[in-house]
Amino acid sequence: MNENVDIRVPVLIVGGSLVGLSASVFLGRLGIEHLLVERHRATSTHPRGRGNNVRTMEVFRTAGAEADIRRAASVLADNHGILQAFSLTGDDQEWLFKEIDPGGGIARFSPTGWCLCSQNDLEPVLLKQAREQGGDLRFSTEMQSFDQDSSGVDAVLKNRETGEHISVRADYLVAADGPRSPIREQLRIGRTGPGDLFHNVSITFRSRKLADVLGERRFIVCYLTNPAADGALLPVDNTKDWVFHAPWKPQLGETLEDFTEERCAEHIRTAVGAPDIDVEITGKAPWHAAERVAERYSSGRVFLAGDSAHEMSPTGAFGSNTGIQDAHNLAWKLAAVLKGEAGPGLLDTYEAERLPVARATSARASARSSEHSHPGYSAAPGVGGGKQGGMLGVALGYRYVRGAVLGTDPEQPVVPQGVQLNGEPGSRAPHLWVHQGGERKSTLDLYEQTMVLLTDGADVAWRRAAARVADRLQVRLQAYGIGSGAELEPENGSDWAALHGTTARGAVLVRPDGFVAWRSTGPAADAESTLHEVLTTLLHRS
Repeated sequence: MNENVDIRVPVLIVGGSLVGLSASVFLGRLGIEHLLVERHRATSTHPRGRGNNVRTMEVFRTAGAEADIRRAASVLADNHGILQAFSLTGDDQEWLFKEIDPGGGIARFSPTGWCLCSQNDLEPVLLKQAREQGGDLRFSTEMQSFDQDSSGVDAVLKNRETGEHISVRADYLVAADGPRSPIREQLRIGRTGPGDLFHNVSITFRSRKLADVLGERRFIVCYLTNPAADGALLPVDNTKDWVFHAPWKPQLGETLEDFTEERCAEHIRTAVGAPDIDVEITGKAPWHAAERVAERYSSGRVFLAGDSAHEMSPTGAFGSNTGIQDAHNLAWKLAAVLKGEAGPGLLDTYEAERLPVARATSARASARSSEHSHPGYSAAPGVGGGKQGGMLGVALGYRYVRGAVLGTDPEQPVVPQGVQLNGEPGSRAPHLWVHQGGERKSTLDLYEQTMVLLTDGADVAWRRAAARVADRLQVRLQAYGIGSGAELEPENGSDWAALHGTTARGAVLVRPDGFVAWRSTGPAADAESTLHEVLTTLLHRS
C-alpha cells in the first residue's frame, strides 16, 4: 500500500457519463464519500441515449431526481412510438408501435413511467445532484494508471488542463469508462458475444422546414427505409434541431471523412423525401452497435459497470438503462460493506446478479433491432436469439436467480415471459400505493437507505424481532406494518399480503435496491432466530 498519497477515498469512479454520474448520485444518497474523474471537459453535448425505461425512472425517483429529469425532458414529453417509412412524404408508412404504454398499463406495476430524456439533457441533472450531495467530481481528469492489493486500489490521475498529477488511494474502484475500457483491458477480462453488429454516423443538424413536413407526427424515432438513403431520424426539439443516424460501412473502406456536409445533407433530404428542405449540419460522430458482455464483472476491488461491462444494440435503449441499474445494484452493496453492515462476500453477488441480466438483455436488444429492421443492420443467423417477449418484461420483469437472495429457483429464466411482480424472491418488489402519516407514496419509495421488512399491521412479532436483530447485528433494518390503522395504510383496501405472495402472518424482506431478498408465507416459530439467520446469510456476515 502506498502511504504517501494525495487523496484517500472509499470509492473512485472512473468515467463521468450516464453510468458514472448515476453511481455518484446513488453513492452520495447512501452517504458514501467518493471521487469521480472524467477525461472530457464537460458532460455530453450530443443528443443520444434518450430512452429511460420505467425501472430506470424508478431508481431515479427514489434518488430524488425524477422531477428534475422530467423537467429537462419536457420538450419531448409528447413524443411516442416508432414510425417506419419509405419517406416522410409518401404513403408507405407504418407505426411499429404508436404508444409506449397503450392504455396506461404500466400504472399497475409502477408509480412512474418511461421518460424520453437525451443524454445531453440528463447528464447535467445528475451532475448537479451529485455535487449537491457532496460528491467530488472532476472533469478534464483522466486516470493514467492503477494497481490494487488486498486492501485497496492506488491510482494516478492527471489533470488534462494543468498537467498536474494526483495520487489516490481508494477502497474500491468502479470502472464506468466505456466500451473500450482501459481498466477492463488491464484486468484482462475478456468478452463474449457476436461482436460488432453495424456502424452508423450520427449527424446533428438544423432544419425548420422539416417540422412542416412532419406536421402533427411526434415519434421517438423514424426508421427511413429508402435503399438510396436509409437511416433513422430522431427529433431533438420537434422544431429545428434533429439527429440522423446514417449507415456507415467501414468494412467496405468507407471512412468518416467520406461523410462530408454536402453528402450528409443530401442523404437526409433523400431519406425524408423532401428535396427542398433546409439542412444545416452541426456535427457528426461515429458510433458502433455491438453485442458483447464481459466474462467477469470484477477483479479484486475493481468493478465494471455500464458499457465497460456490456455493449448492446441501441434499439430499445437497453444499454444505458442496464448500465444505470448496474450502478444502482453496486452502490447499495458497496455502502453496506463500507459501513460494516455486510461482509466483502456481498460484493461477489454483483456479478452473480448483473451478468446474467446483461446477457439476456443484450440478446433482446439485438433481436429487437432485427424485428424493427434497424437501418444498417442485417442480422446474422442466430444473432439476437429470436423474439423474447415484450419490452416491459425485459425492463421491469428481470430477476436475480442467484446472488443476495434466498428462496429462488436457479433454473428459472432471468427474463420470464410477461411481467411477474408477485413478491417472489429475486424479483423487483411489487408496487402498492399506501398512505403514511397523511402522505401518499408507493411502497417502492420505501426502498433505498435500508433493508425493509413488510408485515401485517396486526402482527407485531416480526417487527419486534426485526428491531432486536438489527440492534444485535448493527445493521439498518426498517420494519413496517401494513393494514387499516397501521403505519402504512393500503389505498382502496388493497391486500398487501396477496400482492406480495404471502399471508397476513408472513413477512417480506426487501433490499435497498427494491428487490425482494426473502419472504416467509407464515409465522416463524422463532422470528428472531429466523431473521438473524436470513440477514447473516444475505449480508455475508460470519
